[in-house]
Amino acid sequence: MEAPVTTRRVPAPDPRATRRTALPDRYLTPEDLTTMFSLPSVETVYAWRKKRIGPPAIRIGKHLRYDPQTVRAWIDTLTDATA
Repeated sequence: MEAPVTTRRVPAPDPRATRRTALPDRYLTPEDLTTMFSLPSVETVYAWRKKRIGPPAIRIGKHLRYDPQTVRAWIDTLTDATA
């Protein structure tokens, strides 16, 4: 008699974990940054952009997107400034 096959769902990775390791290979949305940095709301990301204190973004059509390498470089400048 054959053993029954069980399927196991693999949980989605925690977006905050990407900050500690590698960033995804796709352009990030403002919502992604909100989740990654545990921000109170997406409005914080928009305020950063308006004040030019956050990572630089690009517009793709009417959408705002962040290059993962640029976000990594921005994080590195923050950690260098605090060290």
